Amino acid sequence: MSNKDLAIQLINQIPDYKLGYAIAYLQGLYADEITDDLFCEKLLQDYENSSDKGEFVSFDEAAKICGVDINAIQN
Repeated sequence: MSNKDLAIQLINQIPDYKLGYAIAYLQGLYADEITDDLFCEKLLQDYENSSDKGEFVSFDEAAKICGVDINAIQN
């Protein structure tokens, strides 16, 4: 049984007066997905419009730029 099938089965067992809680929760989950998708789309657009596109740095250099001491966190 898929997660969606299980969710539908459980929803069918919930009394009508409690369905509002389930609906509000599901709408919240859906809204989070939309927000995440919009954020990722904006990141992609910013990258595509950036003049720095194609400029890569190594992990070590990125850590250095961010002020992270890799040796301190590896142990």
